[in-house]
Amino acid sequence: MMSSHPVREAASAGRKPVTLTKLRDMHLQAEPITMLTCYDATFAEVLDEAGLDCLLVGDSLGMVVQGHSTTLPVTLEQTIYHTQCVARRLSAAWLVADLPFGSYGETVEQVVRSAAALMKAGARMIKLEGGGWTAECVRALTERGIPVCAHLGLTPQSVHALGGYRIQGRTETSAELLKRQARELSDAGASMLVLELMPSSTAAEVGREVPEIVTIGIGAGPSTSGQVLVLHDMLGLTRGRLPRFVRNFMAGSAGIEAAVRSYVEAVKDRSFPDPELHGY
Repeated sequence: MMSSHPVREAASAGRKPVTLTKLRDMHLQAEPITMLTCYDATFAEVLDEAGLDCLLVGDSLGMVVQGHSTTLPVTLEQTIYHTQCVARRLSAAWLVADLPFGSYGETVEQVVRSAAALMKAGARMIKLEGGGWTAECVRALTERGIPVCAHLGLTPQSVHALGGYRIQGRTETSAELLKRQARELSDAGASMLVLELMPSSTAAEVGREVPEIVTIGIGAGPSTSGQVLVLHDMLGLTRGRLPRFVRNFMAGSAGIEAAVRSYVEAVKDRSFPDPELHGY
């Protein structure tokens, strides 16, 4: 049985495509940026219509789609596939795709090759995790015209080295390290920076260190340029105990589309995240 869907051009009627310039302007004008993860065409269309500024094909698909306990088993080929699925139904939102574990870091040639494959699949920006050595990867990509989103704090690809899913940047020493890494990544050319699972005060310090860069928080408090959540978490689909920073937007909602619009509204009016309920 076939399923019909509206013409793509009508998916985000009245919205111009979000560009990197637009995101930078929003950051400079203190207009909160909205982002959710997305892994398939149907949700891509729903999220686009709801007004999301950015979508992320995250390697979180390994946990919420494939059923793994970590993001580590996700392959580049799988990320390419999901990026293609999402890109087919987008007309406005800016699309970011994760470089999965093992797809970068060996050589400059490897990171460029992996990133190029995701850009050909429809991504407009590539995300990679960690600081220090990753600055070289960022520089190699941006010099070749590939926009980069870096990722500091809790970096799930390093979960075993970090000792589990633990809050980062609690101490003065660790906070200083995050600030130094953020500066290095920005100097290397990163345009966006995800800050995950850290005290709100630490995220604010990182933001002050690199005021020129767009920061997207997840469990990092309200001071960032925008917010991101895993789609399945914010729709209340994830089983077990959710992290403190997650809010179930399906609770009391009339449906999925209403829940997503509620998320967009809550980020835009700064009622989410609530420092007391969702912060550290």
